[in-house]
Amino acid sequence: MKVDEIMTKKLETIEADASIYDAIERMIDKRIRSLLVKPRDEHDVYGVITVRDIVFKVLGKNLNLNKTKVGEITSKPLVCIDKGMDVEYAVNLMTKFNITRVFICDGKEIRGIISLLDVMSCELIKKAREGHGA
Repeated sequence: MKVDEIMTKKLETIEADASIYDAIERMIDKRIRSLLVKPRDEHDVYGVITVRDIVFKVLGKNLNLNKTKVGEITSKPLVCIDKGMDVEYAVNLMTKFNITRVFICDGKEIRGIISLLDVMSCELIKKAREGHGA
């Protein structure tokens, strides 16, 4: 199965200069585990901030949520793959880099994201197509 068949297409973004408080508020409101961080300028690249980043890098260190900026803890560069790649390839990258999400790109445009939950969903879809075979 190709990643573009199961990827999440709606990406939530945040500015690098937004506060961690804003990021937490957005993640809780949208019930998501990561935000795509917009580049600061044309020389910058997209990044990602995750629940794990916030818990370990900010909350665990008792940093001020309003003063700490998203860009200070953003992970860059993103791990991106082409939309036509197999899900297995995405899983191999997740394993290799110990990450839980891979971004799907079409040229320089980010089109979606595939996460561990999407991979599990993919397995259910495959089983349903096979007629629930074991």
